[in-house]
Amino acid sequence: MSKKIQFSLLYRDMWQSSGKFQPRKDQLERIAPVIIEMGCFARVETNGGAFEQVQLLAGENPNEAVRAFCKPFNEAGIKTHMLDRGLNALRMYPVPDDVRAMMYRVKHAQGVDIPRIFDGLNDIRNIAPSIRWAKEAGMTPQGTLCITTSPIHTLEYYAELADQEVAAGAEEICLKDMAGIGQPAFLGKLTKMIKDKHPEIIIEYHGHSGPGLSMASILEVCKNGADIIDTAIEPLSWGKVHPDVISVQSMLKNAGFDVPEINMNAYMRARALTQEFIDEWLGYFINPGNKLMSSLLLGCGLPGGMMGSMMSDLGGIQGVINNLRAKKGEPELTTDDMLVKLFDEVAYVWPRVGYPPLVTPFSQYVKNIALFNLLTLEQGKGRYVMMDDSVWGMILGKSGKVPGKLDDEIVALAKEKGLEFTDADPHTLLPLALDDFRKEMDENGWDYGQDDEELWELAMHPEQYRNYKSGQAKKNMLADLQKAKDAKLGGNVPPEQLAEFKHAKADAIVAPVKGQIFWEFQGDGEAAPAIEPYIGKEYKEGDTFCYIQAPWGEFVEVKADLGGKLVEINGKQGSKVQKGDVVAYIEREH
Repeated sequence: MSKKIQFSLLYRDMWQSSGKFQPRKDQLERIAPVIIEMGCFARVETNGGAFEQVQLLAGENPNEAVRAFCKPFNEAGIKTHMLDRGLNALRMYPVPDDVRAMMYRVKHAQGVDIPRIFDGLNDIRNIAPSIRWAKEAGMTPQGTLCITTSPIHTLEYYAELADQEVAAGAEEICLKDMAGIGQPAFLGKLTKMIKDKHPEIIIEYHGHSGPGLSMASILEVCKNGADIIDTAIEPLSWGKVHPDVISVQSMLKNAGFDVPEINMNAYMRARALTQEFIDEWLGYFINPGNKLMSSLLLGCGLPGGMMGSMMSDLGGIQGVINNLRAKKGEPELTTDDMLVKLFDEVAYVWPRVGYPPLVTPFSQYVKNIALFNLLTLEQGKGRYVMMDDSVWGMILGKSGKVPGKLDDEIVALAKEKGLEFTDADPHTLLPLALDDFRKEMDENGWDYGQDDEELWELAMHPEQYRNYKSGQAKKNMLADLQKAKDAKLGGNVPPEQLAEFKHAKADAIVAPVKGQIFWEFQGDGEAAPAIEPYIGKEYKEGDTFCYIQAPWGEFVEVKADLGGKLVEINGKQGSKVQKGDVVAYIEREH
């Protein structure tokens, strides 16, 4: 009898690995019945990871979107699942226990069946509590192995982690090959080791297509006992995303596996709808490079899902480095030069900070160390000069135990700075938080929402939720969309469309990065003498309002957005701001 293989559609991850935003609730409601009609999916990924945050950034209610998207799948008997970052839950930094535990109750009530619980360090202490809370909430916890390739990430290493997750109550195991660099033969052997010891455990394989190994890996894990394969659909399959379900189905069917048939008429409608969402607005925030596969990923091991943000960061550092090189009479570095330098630096840094699996947020941390090292090396200051609190938190053990040995130079630098290492269970370091957020909800007169989901949303994403409630998030998103459309159309925006966005002009000037405010900039890496703006000063649309010097030294220009009269200033020359802080308010003429 042929081995049965099921497919899961990663509709959320397709978008996250491609661009900034997710489809709106109304779009998710339109696509869900068509996905069901395709007839080939036993599971659909409906939320998780950055889904909540980017919905809020778009001015949308993520709880309503999740409920609306899950409902038709629940009714059709198709399992829904979400991505869960363990200690970090659905964000980039640690979450207190009471907020984490509440998440599973909320998500189960919203219609999510399975949380895929992973930890960026593969530390069971960050995974086991989530497994327990998920089971208590009535969900099916899926433990996760974050796959990477290094001397310490052996078959035995991963098999032991799988044993720990099963012992903690995991009913399924996911092989999360987030960069697509897992070697097919290795993954096949690992699948067999887990299945031989835990034959009742469902194994799901998740492999990004970036460096091109994922199809071979899919075949190997299926031959060795895997049960479910994560897939994508056009026009967002392949590239840095995931293999297309058509190709996966064809390969496995030819290999003799029992796989479901695909309703191609429904597939083409789902494809067309997804393209419609891209054309309407989501495509303006998709990096074209994320449609391309790259073997370079095999060398650095960085996940495809962060390539877009990485290229943006690289561009900023490139400008500063080339300014420095020009002063020294040295030739400029191209983007390709910078990319090779960055990948080489990641390969240098990664083992020295203990081989953390390169998955969110630790892939970003390692990338940031490498990126800033390129700058400080160019400045003659050496390495490890610009590591922030989050990076040090990883190194010091506040996020969990890194798998490998820290380099002596890193340890010495920590001691020199007076920083202390810890082996404490990370979640015990965080005070409970829900009572404070209840107080904030009460003071603002905000409704806790169905099953307390709005209270939970504030507690999980406080900054983004506040901007969503104030309406500022929607204004910012529409202003960003206008800029993106202007850039694509060369400024030739139809008058009626331009008028639509003019009505949503942002009246807040928001810091795009963390740093210090400067009013003028000489253009050679130095701030000019301060000439502070005055209340009542008039700005035209697109005028420069100020500059913010980012932590890595770059001066980032802040525009006056859509212009008007300056009515309030929230900072002085040299004032420190966080990303998202309001720098000033400009009143538009009506």
